[in-house]
Amino acid sequence: MINETGEQVGIVSTKEALARARELELDLVEIAPKAEPPVCKIIDYGKFVYEQQKREKLQKKKQHVTVLKEIRLHPNTDTHDFNFKLRHAIGFLEDGNKVKVSVFFKGRELAYMDYGKQLLERFLEGLEDYGKVEQAIKAEGRIMHAIVVPKKNKKSKK
Repeated sequence: MINETGEQVGIVSTKEALARARELELDLVEIAPKAEPPVCKIIDYGKFVYEQQKREKLQKKKQHVTVLKEIRLHPNTDTHDFNFKLRHAIGFLEDGNKVKVSVFFKGRELAYMDYGKQLLERFLEGLEDYGKVEQAIKAEGRIMHAIVVPKKNKKSKK
């Protein structure tokens, strides 16, 4: 048993521990039920739950979930559209998200897969300063794509 000040009292019977807790108008809380013998502590249970929720909330706040953002291109994407989408991809990487760059081929465009590959390579060159390629250029059916992850040394926007 651990008393209200955090000092270890030692092995005490359950009845005696409950009596001490009632005497101090506090609760007897089982901290480590799987330990031999189980560890109990005399504390205010409401305050204990509140502090535990506060710690969990703080941990959740500090973690960052990586999201996969997708940028879609076509082999005949114009220069202005290309630059516009490149700026968006840079923003995603600066925010700490992964970016999947995809080139979609329609109809006869499938005969010119090399144009799509050149476009994708040019796009990846534009992202070199902001991220590194996690998955190289890969063609799957009518889609050619690559995945870029942010570099660690860049500061993320908040």
